[in-house]
Amino acid sequence: MNTTILGIETSCDETAVAIIHNEDILAEAVYTQKIHSRYGGVIPEFASRDHIRKLYPMVKDIFSSALVKPDDLDGVAVSSYPGLPGALLVGYSFAKGLTFAADVPLVKVNHLEGHLFAAKFSGAEPPFIALLVSGGHTEIIFVREWGVYEILGTTRDDAAGEAFDKIAQILGLPYPGGPQIQKLAEGGNPDAIKFPRAMMKSNDYDFSFSGLKTAAINLLYDWGAEKVRNNIGDICASFQEAVVDSLLNKLSRAVKEFEVDEIVIVGGVAANERLRQKAYEIFKDVKIPPKKYCTDNGAMIAFAGKFHLERGETEFTEFSFYRKS
Repeated sequence: MNTTILGIETSCDETAVAIIHNEDILAEAVYTQKIHSRYGGVIPEFASRDHIRKLYPMVKDIFSSALVKPDDLDGVAVSSYPGLPGALLVGYSFAKGLTFAADVPLVKVNHLEGHLFAAKFSGAEPPFIALLVSGGHTEIIFVREWGVYEILGTTRDDAAGEAFDKIAQILGLPYPGGPQIQKLAEGGNPDAIKFPRAMMKSNDYDFSFSGLKTAAINLLYDWGAEKVRNNIGDICASFQEAVVDSLLNKLSRAVKEFEVDEIVIVGGVAANERLRQKAYEIFKDVKIPPKKYCTDNGAMIAFAGKFHLERGETEFTEFSFYRKS
């Protein structure tokens, strides 16, 4: 089946679009909003306005680059949930208007399922165990086949990405915090500070990062500004190591229990160099997408949308996401 589809992603602070034909990406573009860095986090209203400004010219440009017209599309896929409601509405409204004008189907895509489809960019195919670490989400998912997902564990409080951002903010680092902590950690000792690793012995695959965050905050206040400045590399390296250890410990246990050969790590935090390095050391067969496909992008939404379009599924559902009892 020959399928050409436009993917639109506006769930948070990236405006991302891509046109794919079958398994090939014809054109793609991503714009990362800069305005939020001065506030230490995403301001939803600003995000929505930036999407409005950027989405149309970006779509127009990739149509030109791909030598594709709206009438050539078989469908348009758009992130539908989860995400910032206003930001999602911008993408959905644009997609709805385009599909009406071009008389093609609109496919609503679960944003998290989009990240799972980013595994395709590393050559992965189900069945596989996926560690999905993106924004406010930290989950271990058993992907039995495309469209059938068993959530084995999730975070009970802060997600890994949120923990990075909150500690970075307290350290006075720009948003987003993860890349800033990673950069400073390169000059630090990951064993310098023994930060806690929560729930390492629990009989489940859930995560908790609130205790780690609290321990780091207490340390920063106890040490004071001067000592923190003098040891910021060690602080960042040790904090990063605690997050990575927590993620990979639970992932290792899931892989052993379910005896699945293929392992995938996806989502924005999957771009973290230390996480990638340790994952390659621990697992003989782990697949992680290129960094540009770890963060939000239009291609992952397009591929997820293509899958559902070809099955005749155009309305958003939970797509068999379920939690293991």
